[in-house]
Order: sequence, then structure tokens, then C-alpha cells
Amino acid sequence: MTDVGTAGAVAEAVPAPAPGPRPPAVWPGAPMPLGARFRTGPDGVAGTNFALWAGGAEAVELCLFEEDGTETRLPLTELTHEVWHGFVPGVRPGHRYGYRVHGRWDPWTGARWNPAKLLLDPYARAVDGEFTLPAEVYGHVRDWPDQQFADTVRDERDSAPYVPKGVVVHDDDDWADDRRPKTPWADSVIYELHVKGFTRLHPGIPEELRGTYAGLAHPAAIGHLKDLGVTAVELLPVHQFAHEDHLLRRGLRNYWGYNSIGYFAPHAGYSASGTTGGQVGEFKRMVRALHDAGIEVILDVVYNHTAEAGELGPMLSLRGIDNRGYYRLQADARRYADYTGCGNTLHVVQPNVLRLITDSLRYWVTEMGVDGFRFDLAAALARSMHDVDMLSPFLAVIAQDPVLRRVKLIAEPWDVGNGGYQVGAFPPLWTEWNDHYRDAVRDFWRGALPDVRDLGYRLTGSSDLYAWGGRRPYASVNFVTAHDGFTLRDLVSYQEKHNEANGEENRDGTSDNRAWNCGAEGETDDAEVNALRRRQLRNLLTTLLLSTGVPMLVAGDEMGRTQGGNNNAYCQDNETGWVDWSLLDRPEWRELAALTARVLALRHRHPVLRRRAFFSGRPQAPDGLRDLAWFTGAGTEMTEADWYAPAATVGLYLSGRDIPGRDARGEQVTDDSFLAVLHAGHEPADFLLPGPPWAQAYELVLDTSREDQAEPPGTVHGGGERLTVPERSVLLLRVRE
Repeated sequence: MTDVGTAGAVAEAVPAPAPGPRPPAVWPGAPMPLGARFRTGPDGVAGTNFALWAGGAEAVELCLFEEDGTETRLPLTELTHEVWHGFVPGVRPGHRYGYRVHGRWDPWTGARWNPAKLLLDPYARAVDGEFTLPAEVYGHVRDWPDQQFADTVRDERDSAPYVPKGVVVHDDDDWADDRRPKTPWADSVIYELHVKGFTRLHPGIPEELRGTYAGLAHPAAIGHLKDLGVTAVELLPVHQFAHEDHLLRRGLRNYWGYNSIGYFAPHAGYSASGTTGGQVGEFKRMVRALHDAGIEVILDVVYNHTAEAGELGPMLSLRGIDNRGYYRLQADARRYADYTGCGNTLHVVQPNVLRLITDSLRYWVTEMGVDGFRFDLAAALARSMHDVDMLSPFLAVIAQDPVLRRVKLIAEPWDVGNGGYQVGAFPPLWTEWNDHYRDAVRDFWRGALPDVRDLGYRLTGSSDLYAWGGRRPYASVNFVTAHDGFTLRDLVSYQEKHNEANGEENRDGTSDNRAWNCGAEGETDDAEVNALRRRQLRNLLTTLLLSTGVPMLVAGDEMGRTQGGNNNAYCQDNETGWVDWSLLDRPEWRELAALTARVLALRHRHPVLRRRAFFSGRPQAPDGLRDLAWFTGAGTEMTEADWYAPAATVGLYLSGRDIPGRDARGEQVTDDSFLAVLHAGHEPADFLLPGPPWAQAYELVLDTSREDQAEPPGTVHGGGERLTVPERSVLLLRVRE
């Protein structure tokens, strides 16, 4: 209206709005479960119950959106135990929605409510649309002249046209006929992959399915996994995530997905479905297809921080619902405690945050069918107030939860805060990424280990880290490469990182790569250098797959995938980050994939290579041999002094005669015995094969110096015979009785 006077004046009348459809009724509904649940309400009326925890809010509006973007705002007036709730008749699956939450704006005390911003339901099962981060989605005035205080000035512009909406979905799947593989930890082999990157260039997958959950479910994709012999895929984050503003401004995108904003929603960008919310069913079908192939599904999950970043980040969900309730704040409550390096840290000590995380985990297990989780920066979740605490609420809740304690739990056992490095410290229910293994194996094969003490622990399950509290060798997830860092081929092709394409002047990514380029930086036409690189790849892969513990491969390493020396390809949603399947058209890379499959098959056949208990170094029976023995090249058992001396050659004898443990029928487990010889020297070396009582003879079953691995060597050598070990190679010999 127009003001035409001062106090007491009369204002012009505003015409009454034209009659329109009446807004739907909001019945009281129920405070549990949280989120949007389609169900039959009172009197048999179908509709959706909405429930949102917003502890300090003054009011909450449910916002429903039609296909043309028309918004209907419905106040939720029922408040039960800090949960705002209501049942809306007629709202069915496929309907889009969000929330506006009212409250004080006082960033100095951590209060950042702003009803001008449409907020994503933390419990949304599906998300429609993509975050693009224009100025309107920020709770503060992003372009305030004084940037020092920009986050303290509230932005009143409506963000609804610019942000994705939650989608009501139908919980109608019955998993009764699903056959979960339930692979024991000791028998597991993990294959880390990116849903889009693994399938985007696969020639055997139809174009319209590439880069999607449906693409990963395709027989061509699953066939490769089966041929390799992996037992589980570990998917890089598939929770709905947003791209960071600094990447969008550089024309890049967050490729890896470690920027979650929807902990219940499969990322919509990986869906081939053309229907609103169709990604949920597509994801479930993918899980079923993998299970039918005997392959478990493990999710890499990011519960330590969200895509809302620090105080200058966007307002997408939790910040606008209850900033102080969801995030760890500093003593200066305007600032966020950042143990993640991503601007914020979820306040897991808060009951409502702990409930959000555990509800999400249970949902992915019970309703989406997954078999386990790898927790990004898990130490941040284990912090009580400030310090990492292995008796923290998060770990305690997981340990007693009847659903979660039964699935595979993997910790990335560190964060970026003080005291955040916790390798070996997680409780017995957990397995851990073991970066000690990564560093020792890399250093041995590049000739940088000062002695072999550390290598001895790593090859045999890292008992120095995990032999406590009833933990077993499979507490160690062994890896040489991961998504974060060089690919295996780049590890032997580049001495330094080459991350210029990321737009950060090569400052991002670690400089501690422990890499060796074999004499030339990057791609080369030198045949000798390339042959040496392929041999090093065979050495690294073979060492990994023969080590005690749970091996983890990275998608494409088995076929020589390269990122051109980029060791931080988190923003490379392109050929740099995707698996190049044309590599398998080249014989040298087909041979590498064949070797990987052959060593994995050997591992699956022989329990001595995947032990369920640590080696003792003592006889397991009165007339038996020690279960583990170490030998020098001279054929003598290693002494204390040998462990402290530099060595390029080590031999380890693995006795299969009396393996601790029994099979399902209670019978003692027995197996062949093996001698593995690892030689990292640049010249051939003699190795005296141990004679009786260790062995009368040995059969050579694996030799990584050979380019062609189509047939096993099969050569027999006598105990006490001097064997020439080729330079930079692994030999595996089976004891012949």
C-alpha cells in the first residue's frame, strides 16, 4: 500500500486478491518419525506426515511446491519435544517441499534464523534440483561492502527459486527376497569406485545409463567386478551433495562428493530415472543387482561436516533450522569449530545430531539395502567436547545399536584438528584405513625404507596397531592408493603432483607422495622406463593382495588408469577423473588386470593368505613349524640386527599346516604353505631357499618380473637351492610336500 500521511492518516485500500484454491488443511499429525512420510491418516485419508526438529525456532512453515513452482506455505503449529509436525491430506509421493524457519537473527550468539531462505529437510528421502549458489541462497548479505562483517547482516531475498526441494517418496520396497552376501571380514576385498566415474566411459553400458546407478547395475559393470574377484564396492559419497562456490566460479564441480547436504537422499545427479524421486528406486535396484552377484555395497559417508561451510557459506538446511543445535561453534559463537578443514563440524554430542546420523545409517541399511559404511574423517565424529574420545556418544551408540553393529564399519581414523590422528585407536567393532601400510609399501618399492621393521608389521596384519581388545588382522584395511592421491600408475610415473587444472596454482593436494617416477617425469616413449613402471605396478598390486588384512583396490588401478599426475582430482568431473576403459584394448593393461584377478583368485583359495588371527611366530602344534618365519637372502632366519639393517630383499614363510581357527563344522583349518620373496633392488639377487624342515621343494606360482602372466611359471626348486631373484620383483612359491 502507499503511505499518504503521518500518524492518523488513512492509507489507500488494497484490492482483495482474486479467489484461488484453498490451501490444504494441516492436521496435527505425529512428531515421529522425522521427515516426510506418506501414510494413511485418520479416517483412512491418504497424505503425508511432516516432522522437523528445530529446537530453538519460533515458528516453522511447511512449503509445498507445484510443478510450475507455485508455493503454498502451511504453518506447522504442533510442537512436541522441539519437533514441529503436521499431517497434510492429499500430499502424495512425488510432491516437492521445503521449510522456512523463523527465529532471531543474532550471529554474535550463533542465532541465524532467516525465513526468507527455503531449507532442505535433513530427512528428505529424495531431492529435486541442483544447488547453484547464487547470492539469494546465502542467509547473510553476501555482497555487503564491509566483508569483515558480511555474515552478520541478514539477507531478505527469497531463495526458493534457486534451491532444490525435498521430494515425498513411497516406502514400498520389501527386501525379504534380497540375498545379502554377508562376506566375512577376513575374506573381503574392497574396490573403491565412483558411481559416475566408473561407468561414464564404459563401452558396454548403454549411453543413457552411463554415469548412473543403473549403469553400475548393468551386467557389463558387474561382470568386470566379478572377473576381478572383489567382494565389495566402496562407493564414493552418494548422499545428496552441493558444489562449492569457489569451484562453480572457476567453471568446475565437486566430483568426489565430500560435501553432503542430504543424508537420506541418493545424489540425484547419478540417476538415469526421468521421474521426480526416481533415484531412490534406481539405487535400490543397483544394490539388489550387486547382491545377486555376491558383491556387498559399502558407502563412503560424510557425517563430519556439511556443504554449508563456515560463517560465509550458504544457508541450505541445518544452518537455518537451528545453527547452534547442529554445528560446533567456537567461544565466539559467530565462528564455527572446524576439525574437518571444510568450514564446519557437526555437533555429534548433541542428541538431535546423533539421532540424525544414526537414523540415516539405519535407513541406508534397512531400507536401501547397503552392507556397511566408511566414515570420512571419523575422528571428528569421535570427539566429545573437543578431544577425540573412544568412549564418545557416537561410538557408544553405534556399539549398542542392533542394526549398525552388524554391518561393516570402516574408519578413516583421523581429522585435521589437534589430536585427530587416531590410527589403531578405534574400538574392536571397527576396521580402519591403515596409512602406515600405504607408506611402508610405497617406501619399500621406491627404495626409501631405512630398515624393514615397519614392513614386517604391515605385511602381516599390523599387529603393533591392532592386536589389542580382541581385534583381528582384518581391522587393517590395507591400501597403496585411494581416491585421494595419485593413481597407482601415476605413483610410478610422477615424482611431483601436477594439479594445475584444479585452479589453485598447484597448492592443493599433498606433497608427501612417496612416489618414484622410474627415471622420467610423466608420460614417456622410453621403452625401458615404461617396462619398469609396469613391473612396479605388478609389485605393488601383488604385495597388497598377498598381505594379511583387508586389501582395498581403487577403480582403474588394475588397468593402469592415470590422472596425468593430478593427486587431488576432487573437482575433475571429466576424463581426468573417469575410468578409461579403452586401456583394456592394450595388451599390457589387459595383462595387469589379468594378474590382479589371478592373485585375488589365489587369495580366495588359500586361507593362509587371509588369516583370521595374527601370526604368533610360534609352532601351532607340538610337531609343527612356526606359523611365520622371516628369511634373509642367505637363507638364514632374520635376527634382531637384521630387522634394523637396510635390506632390499626379504622372505616370509607362511605356514598353512596349523592355521588358528576352525571351519563352520569345527574342523581345524589347514592349507598349503608359501614362501614369498620381495626384492626391491635394482639388480638381480641370490636367495637361498630354506630347506627341511621348512620344505623339501618349492613350486614357483608367481613371478612379477614376467610381463605375460597368462600361465603360472610352475618351475620346481629344491629346498637349499640358490634361486636368482630378478631385479624389482615378487616371487611366490608354494611348498611341495
